[in-house]
Amino acid sequence: MPEAYIVDAVRTPVGRKKGSLAALHSADLGAQPIKALIARTGIDPNAVDDVIYGCTDTIGSQAGDIARTCWLVAGLPDHVPGVTVDRQCGSAQQAVHFAAQAVMSGTQELVIAGGVQNMNMIPMASAMLVGPQFGFPDPFSTSPGWRARYGDQEVSQFRSAEMIAEKWQCSRDEMEQFALESHRRAIAAIDAGRFTNEIAPVGDFAVDETPRRDTSLDRMATLKTLVEGGRVHAGVASQNADAAAALLIASEQAVKDHNLKPRARIHHISVRGDDPVWMLTAPIPATRHALMKTGLKIEDIDLFECNEAFASVPLAWIKDLGIPRDKVNVNGGAIALGHPLGATGARIMTTMLNELERRNGRYALQTMCEGGGQANVTIIERL
Repeated sequence: MPEAYIVDAVRTPVGRKKGSLAALHSADLGAQPIKALIARTGIDPNAVDDVIYGCTDTIGSQAGDIARTCWLVAGLPDHVPGVTVDRQCGSAQQAVHFAAQAVMSGTQELVIAGGVQNMNMIPMASAMLVGPQFGFPDPFSTSPGWRARYGDQEVSQFRSAEMIAEKWQCSRDEMEQFALESHRRAIAAIDAGRFTNEIAPVGDFAVDETPRRDTSLDRMATLKTLVEGGRVHAGVASQNADAAAALLIASEQAVKDHNLKPRARIHHISVRGDDPVWMLTAPIPATRHALMKTGLKIEDIDLFECNEAFASVPLAWIKDLGIPRDKVNVNGGAIALGHPLGATGARIMTTMLNELERRNGRYALQTMCEGGGQANVTIIERL
């Protein structure tokens, strides 16, 4: 089968709520890693076949095919098209999958894949909430077909996080310990300069500003739960954030033609679904499916990334699959680094690639929960 290679990967620093990127137009934000990627790889932008970007809530500054707009705002050639992908939280990871599939099919040779999200400018779920304001129907849960299948039960990420915590016996204390460790790992990575190679500064802004150096178990103990009588609260959930990230995906022929030096090979891509009411459990069957398809075992994987939408999600995944905690989210996750929805999949992959190289590992696996009860899995092999 033809191969797909990661030539390079770059991201912006992550901006916090009301932070350094809050006022930056989404197109200008998304253009930053594209410009950096072109500069770092030396690739002729005229040779790029397509730009695939993940983004959710594509209204306002994120409307009108943001992938195409980001490329144009970057000042790059008009003839290169772009397309925007929405697989909810996994949108940027899916963008990488589509890029890899295009390259592996032989229909394209060089594709930029990534994502962008400014959650300060366009708050989460804006696209779902804006419709009823203009007299349009509410989102999916009001569909007669949906109700016939799933009834009137609440579909909520908060409820799902609580259901997972209960089923996999994740106590509030355990989740708070996990969240605190996410901040500690991210801060240690920042202080050690581990993110420097992967970040393209935005003006003078060059360091992730989401990790909380002053957080503690005592402070988290005072937080009110998101569901009455529950155990999940904001301190054990991902942070709203702003960021963009991009990867250059190339075919073997493109590597030869453009004298490129790939950093990794895409070993496996897949996506699976699970119960949409539980919503956040799909990384478990999706990871099991990926390992079955590849013949790899847990012990063959040197590094894991499971997005920290809520602490209960990776904790349940770790417990169910028997994954070593010391190989998971080693530089912190979305609890500390933020979860800019449409960009997170590419941000994680960029960080994972750099850490795999730093450790001289061979395989790294990434997965994340996604709206609708879905999960992508990507396994990369360092070259």
